[in-house]
This record gives sequence, structure tokens and C-alpha cells, in this order.
Amino acid sequence: MEKEHPFFSIIVPTYNRRRKLTACLKSIAFQDYPTNRFEVIVVDDGGKTSLDDVISLFQKQINLTLLKQSHRGPASARNTGASRANGSFLAFTDDDCQLAPNWLRNFAAYFTTLPDHAIGGRTLNALPDNLYSTASQLVINYLYTYYNSDPHHACFLTSNNLALPADRFHTVGGFNTTFPQAAGEDREFCNRWLHHGYRLIYAQDVIIYHAHDLSFRTFWRQHFNYGGGAYRYHQARAKRGTGRFRPDPKFYMRLILSPLIQEQGKRAFVLTALMMISQVANAIGFFGKDSKNQKEISVGEG
Repeated sequence: MEKEHPFFSIIVPTYNRRRKLTACLKSIAFQDYPTNRFEVIVVDDGGKTSLDDVISLFQKQINLTLLKQSHRGPASARNTGASRANGSFLAFTDDDCQLAPNWLRNFAAYFTTLPDHAIGGRTLNALPDNLYSTASQLVINYLYTYYNSDPHHACFLTSNNLALPADRFHTVGGFNTTFPQAAGEDREFCNRWLHHGYRLIYAQDVIIYHAHDLSFRTFWRQHFNYGGGAYRYHQARAKRGTGRFRPDPKFYMRLILSPLIQEQGKRAFVLTALMMISQVANAIGFFGKDSKNQKEISVGEG
């Protein structure tokens, strides 16, 4: 039974998204997996309102625990959840995600033959009529195509659809809590995982639906934060001696033009424009962080 149904700890960081968390927990409750072979740990990252009533809706259906902490960001919240987890495997998702019914079962199938690997699944946009959400997902799709061309030797997996052995998670040190936002902390974790000599697998049949409702303002802010996260990522990577940042113009050009391949008609051109805007925001976030860092260095040297 243990081998057929490994025990999972599903960890869900949340911050001020009660309605979306409810939908997420509902999808967990409908998992096609024995309920006695997984637990759910929700970590309230300093939200403004109590989640006790949301949690109580599901505690009779699944083994569900609510932890609370001051607002320190999703990386810290995931580590808090992992510190209380009982599972042999940790499965991470986010509060704005809904899991396919076979999500845990498909993860378990991979771990029967690859118990020491990190497995990342496929994310689908749950809001296809929202152009900002669609553009943001197209960025992720492009990154997965670029970094995971060989699924059995993947390089980048997002933290909203990721499972791995608990012991190795703790060995590599969990998520880097110097990343205060959901921006770059998963990329840094994957790089550190690989630096330890461990493997990443991209499993396209492990599916979640991401309902990240964006406006122009939040779309800009998201990609601005990605830029700041990218700066922190390259700083951490340089400290490990795994290479310096060398931008590839072809990479960014193909990224911006990727909607023309995946979409049709006027929508493709609108999405291409949004991809361009996303990279402008990303660059401002990245070089703004670099400029701020240089100023801090100058003040310290003075």
C-alpha cells in the first residue's frame, strides 16, 4: 500500500484570497487518491481576515491543517508548511490553482520509479478570455519549451505545480526566503536543486488550472517583480559559481513573438504587444534592482 500510494503533504501558501483558496481546496477534496494517503497544509501568510470558516468547510473531507504566520512571502510560507509536513513527498500548489482530479495519482506514478527526483507538471490558463492572464501564461509556456526541451532533464519548474521528496527538499535548504514575492524563488530553487546533483522532470500529464486574474496594472507589477526576482536569482547563482548573467537577444525576441505561433488573428498581435510590455517591465525591475544595489554598495564604501 505504501509503495502504491505514497503519502503526500500538499502545501498551499495563501494571502488574502479566500474565494480562490476555497476553489483550490475543493479541487483537492475531489482528488482521485486515497484520502488517508495525503494531508493538506494551508499556510496563511499574514492575511487580513480569518480563514477558519474556509478551513472548516473541508476538514471533514480531508486531513487539513491551517498554519498562520506574519506576512513574509510565499517562499517563507512554503517552508513553514514543509516544516510541519508528515509526508514522504511534498506537493506544492498555490491558492489560485485548481488541480486536475488525477493530480496526486499521476505524481505518485512518477515517484514509483523516480523517487529521488523533483516532478513538475503542466499549468493551463483557467482564464483564457483575460488577455493579461493569457499573456502571462504564454511567458511560462515559452520558458518551459526553452528550458525543458528534454522533459527528463528539465531545468525550470514553477512552484505552483511541483512535488519532490521531503528529505531532499530539506537537504537543499527549502525555498530561499530572501525572495519576498512570488517572483524568481522557484527558479532559484530549481537551480540549487540541480547544483546538488539532483534531477528535475517535466510531467505534462500532471495538470493544474491557474486562475490568475490580471489587469494591466497587476500584469505590469507582476513582470516588474519578475525582473527583481531575476536579479536576485542571478546574484544567488553567481555566489554558487554557476555562471554569470549573459542576456541572449534571440531568446527575448522569440519570447516576444511566440504568440504569433500559438494564437491567431488580431488576438495574436495584442498578445505580442503584451509580451513586449512584459519584457519592458521585467527589464525595469531587473536593472532598477541592480541600480539600487550599486547605490547601496557606493554608500557602504563611502
